[in-house]
Amino acid sequence: MNPSMKLLLLLIIALEISFTTIVSLNVALIILALIYLLGHRTRLRTLGWFLLIPLLPAIGLWSTQYINGSGDKTLMAWVLFTRIYAFVFTGATFTLTTDVLQLTDSLEQNWHLPAKFAYGVLAAYNLVPRIQHEVQVIRAAGLMRGQVLSFWSPQLYFKAILVSINWSQNFARAMRSHGFVEDAPRTHYRQIPLTKLDWTIVISGVLLLQVGAFVIPWR
Repeated sequence: MNPSMKLLLLLIIALEISFTTIVSLNVALIILALIYLLGHRTRLRTLGWFLLIPLLPAIGLWSTQYINGSGDKTLMAWVLFTRIYAFVFTGATFTLTTDVLQLTDSLEQNWHLPAKFAYGVLAAYNLVPRIQHEVQVIRAAGLMRGQVLSFWSPQLYFKAILVSINWSQNFARAMRSHGFVEDAPRTHYRQIPLTKLDWTIVISGVLLLQVGAFVIPWR
């Protein structure tokens, strides 16, 4: 499926379940997301982490609504509990099955995102491992001078920001040296097509969501 269309569908789903109070709809979305992830051979350990990590905030929301809420406390408590997991697992269907490079190409080609912004986001994503390595280098250099730069130390992040600014300038020079001109017509080596099937999947998904939200009499 086209990555940008998948993102659009998931944004619509997230927006709609934010305003619905249907526990069964949230559970159905969680089950469908699990089936989708298992179909893409997602490791059971990864799915286990997705079940475990949101458990604490989910319990916190459930207990807060159940103790201090108004109206139907039990219903709203379970709505909030299941909504968190619906967000987590529907989001996982995107983050675990979508290539970032294909996503940026799709946003640029299909949704006309400015090329400068698309390549900037892609560059920032690819620089994450180097930033992590640079933070380790900065902390090691600080230890050699007798300075302990902890995780919350402002000096650590200030120095990392300075390094990132230098990298951004080098990246801009590299783009210009390779002939990049903003707003100029461009051809693409990697073509990301937007097909009728993609539109069919998105429209069908939205219609099924409306059926689940307004037609099926579940709670």
